[in-house]
Amino acid sequence: MNKKILFPLAAAIAAFPAAAWANDPPSSLDDVGYIFTTLLFLIGGFLVFWMAAGFAMLEAGLVRSKNVTMQLTKNIALFSLAAIMYWLVGYNVMYPLGEMAFESMDAVDTSLINWTLYSLSEAEDGTVSVIGYLGAFGTAVLQPVGTTEVDLSYASDGSDFFFQLMFCATTASIVSGTLAERIKLWPFLIFVLVLTGLIYPIEASWQWGGGWLSAAGFSDFAGSTLVHAAGGFAALAGAIVLGPRLGKYKDGRVNPMPGSNMPLATLGTFILWLGWFGFNGGSQLAMGTINDVTDVSRIFANTNMAAAAGAVTCLILTQIMYGKSDLTMVLNGALAGLVSITAEPLAPSLFGSLLTGAVGGVIVVFTVPLLDKLKIDDVVGAIPVHLFAGIWGTLAVAFYTGGWGAQILGIAAIGGFVFVASLIIWFILKAIMGIRVGEEEEINGLDVTELGMEAYPDFTNR
Repeated sequence: MNKKILFPLAAAIAAFPAAAWANDPPSSLDDVGYIFTTLLFLIGGFLVFWMAAGFAMLEAGLVRSKNVTMQLTKNIALFSLAAIMYWLVGYNVMYPLGEMAFESMDAVDTSLINWTLYSLSEAEDGTVSVIGYLGAFGTAVLQPVGTTEVDLSYASDGSDFFFQLMFCATTASIVSGTLAERIKLWPFLIFVLVLTGLIYPIEASWQWGGGWLSAAGFSDFAGSTLVHAAGGFAALAGAIVLGPRLGKYKDGRVNPMPGSNMPLATLGTFILWLGWFGFNGGSQLAMGTINDVTDVSRIFANTNMAAAAGAVTCLILTQIMYGKSDLTMVLNGALAGLVSITAEPLAPSLFGSLLTGAVGGVIVVFTVPLLDKLKIDDVVGAIPVHLFAGIWGTLAVAFYTGGWGAQILGIAAIGGFVFVASLIIWFILKAIMGIRVGEEEEINGLDVTELGMEAYPDFTNR
């Protein structure tokens, strides 16, 4: 580069921090840490938000043409409802600020405990810790405009709320694809209200809110089980109650129902892949030191490696097993690799990440036909990708921590709670208002019957 250009450019870059902070310069390294961690949450948050577009495109591509508009409607509606419910109740249920200890049982001040359901554990030295099970109820509140009274050890309330909301919405997106092409719109959206307002925040609070699973030693860095397997369990419960699509399983055969647009499905997968860098990288929860920034870069590299390994594994396995590679399997293989590494994207080497993602790909290839044998109709393959690969990823954490018991306990507790709670809600909705469209409506397509779109001329497959 020409020196006449290089020197002014270098001077401008050097002067940028001073100009940017001219009105409110940071007074300490803590200030800088607060600023950069807040920035990490905001950047990570809007990357995870972009995953909502990925889910919408993936599902639109994998359903038949007569149901595309319905899937798009569900995706934008579920995200919007999640945003409102997480503000209304979910955020405080999930983060009741309950990680505290008292000097003795006599010193316990219950007015400081924000868990609505908790127990107290007394250690040998007499100190008492709060073990939480159900968080506080109330709306999320941001810091006042222009405040300087902040916790410099973390990030702004607004950035934290925004970042964590994206995880909540992701859980609901997982359910949408599994139940496509035969579920009514409004019962589905009512379920989303319960899932995002209560079910997800409760189980996530047990770990990320400093609850009893955290105390037991369970580890899930960015949510292989807390987000992905939880969404998978909710989807599995819905698929069981809802039943398969008409004609999917007939005369002992599995009848393929190809998606409407594979380029769209592929685009959706790449968008999800991109968003995952925010999902996992932002979960470092700090960017104020050299160590934190280096770890974020390590997370990015490991996340990418796992996705690539999952995709290549499915590409090779489907060629070996079926004589032809299968694009939908490859797409889901990449996603399974991403889900698998999400529970621990920091500790593994690149080779370890490759192995983790590859196992996720293997899981997809073998569990998709398993669900068909069980006549559980999962339109987009979300249960193999998010539930089974999520369980694998959470178990794989024990290779680095050695805590097999805690990992199994966490999977069982979260899975049992989410599955049973979801099953109950689905049965209630089925009894009160019905959750499935009629046979004629399903044949004609949900775009026509649920949304009033014009009918397509040919309903034989598309």
